[in-house]
Amino acid sequence: MSYATTDLSDAHPDAPVCAPIFRDFGGRITFHGQIKTLKVFEDNAIVRSTLETPGEGRVLVVDGGGSDRCALVGGNLGVLGVKNGWAGIVVYGYIRDSEEIGAQAIGVKALGLHPKKSEKGLHSAQADKVVTFAGVHFHSGHWLYADRDGIVVSDKPLHE
Repeated sequence: MSYATTDLSDAHPDAPVCAPIFRDFGGRITFHGQIKTLKVFEDNAIVRSTLETPGEGRVLVVDGGGSDRCALVGGNLGVLGVKNGWAGIVVYGYIRDSEEIGAQAIGVKALGLHPKKSEKGLHSAQADKVVTFAGVHFHSGHWLYADRDGIVVSDKPLHE
């Protein structure tokens, strides 16, 4: 079976599909894996500490509240994601160092670009909570499929 989001959506019409609000930034446009969720706001400390752990082919889904006041992922975090085996990062927020991230073997989708880094210790963060944005509920352990056409999620793997 194809991993293309169009084919997956056709084969599984009840699978949630994200609203088309994300842009592609990573060196990989097509990626998939089990979801790990984070809820943050203008503080990416937990994003860093999570990407420092083994990714095991998972996709990190970061709910940054859509804040356009700073970036939550940059080139150094992209390097950590590649080094530790993360398949991709989806950020409901902004990233920076787009040229660096574009050269890395990781999928990165975000709302856009922002040059300012986040502040550390500003806000609390939560891991593995259900987060909701772009019309979809994201659960840790569920599956995410992404490509140039969009994002499809499922509570079970669609590629088996």
